[in-house]
Amino acid sequence: MFDSIGWGEILVLALAALFIFGPERLPDLAKEAAAGLKRMRGAITGVRAQVNESLGDDFEGLRDLDLRKYHPRTFIREQLLGDDEPPVSPARAGGATAATVVAAQVRDRSVPPPFDVDAT
Repeated sequence: MFDSIGWGEILVLALAALFIFGPERLPDLAKEAAAGLKRMRGAITGVRAQVNESLGDDFEGLRDLDLRKYHPRTFIREQLLGDDEPPVSPARAGGATAATVVAAQVRDRSVPPPFDVDAT
């Protein structure tokens, strides 16, 4: 989260906080911030426990879920080129044109779809 902030920026922020809040209030604000983070961690842990309790065994299945399968491009490809038609192999294509053989191979998923670098 803070990969782009270096030590110089942190030092500038600390000095700005010192000038804005003053040396008297700064320790109290740091304690309140630490307590707030502890409360937030406890709340997140509680929510996680409630989700584990309510979903039970289904939650373990969600951890193993492959999200790449639900990428919009993959989803549309599955819907358009789904198993509506039986796949045609080039050997069974007979006198088919090259375009229909490539389309059949793409539906069959034995050959990846052609990729045009200039089109992207």
